[in-house]
Amino acid sequence: MIGLAGCGRMGLPMLAALRDGGAHVKGFDVVDKGLSDTTTNIMAFAPEVETLFSVVRDEGETNALLFDTQNLMGTAPKLRRVFICSTLSPRYILGLRNRVPSHITLIDAPMSGAVIAAENRTLSFMLGGTQSDIDDAKPLLALMGQHFHHMGAYGAGMQAKVLNNLLAASHTAMTRLVLDWADEAGLDTQHLLNLIETSSGQNWLTSGFDTIEFAKHGYAPDNSIGILVKDVSAALDAAPDGADTSLPRQVQATIRSLKPRS
Repeated sequence: MIGLAGCGRMGLPMLAALRDGGAHVKGFDVVDKGLSDTTTNIMAFAPEVETLFSVVRDEGETNALLFDTQNLMGTAPKLRRVFICSTLSPRYILGLRNRVPSHITLIDAPMSGAVIAAENRTLSFMLGGTQSDIDDAKPLLALMGQHFHHMGAYGAGMQAKVLNNLLAASHTAMTRLVLDWADEAGLDTQHLLNLIETSSGQNWLTSGFDTIEFAKHGYAPDNSIGILVKDVSAALDAAPDGADTSLPRQVQATIRSLKPRS
């Protein structure tokens, strides 16, 4: 059985994509989703799981899932493969290899595209692992995504993801500032976005401003803007020794101060 843990904004549409693609899959979440193929009871989930997709929020929830509260390392005897899809520190990801038994294949498989791509099954996956492990994984990943970037050995996918998200965070911070300034200048938002789409300021957030679910959100610890703040922290944790981190920290502070747009 395939198990997907973390049935939130990203996890639920990923679960649906696996199910609709014919996979024998069950979801687990600590919050009751009221769905027949999800459970809050770890013992109704763990014993039959052979392949796990972990889409939980952060390192604390990953520790709880694998080692502590849910303890899949002790409650899932059939487990043989784990995909880490959450965006976490690359240092933490590399450390998992020494904590997870060697007979379990670990693949870092963070994804990009936001909820709209998860719903449309067009996610981009950044993958770390051996070539044979990635080749074996692609049929399952293809049920959820369209773009697969094998970045190197285990851990390389997560390193690429946090760098990608650092750019996404900077786009988010600057795009929101630009739109606020445009409001003050009396410019029409849609006209400006149309202009940017065909000009040098084009970026992912401006291109998808009407479809990306968090484009107009303010910061809250448990929403997608809050997750983006967490993702910048993951990138900072893996910054090269002696790197100048002042700009990423300013981007993070700007995102944390965002207010909702109407």
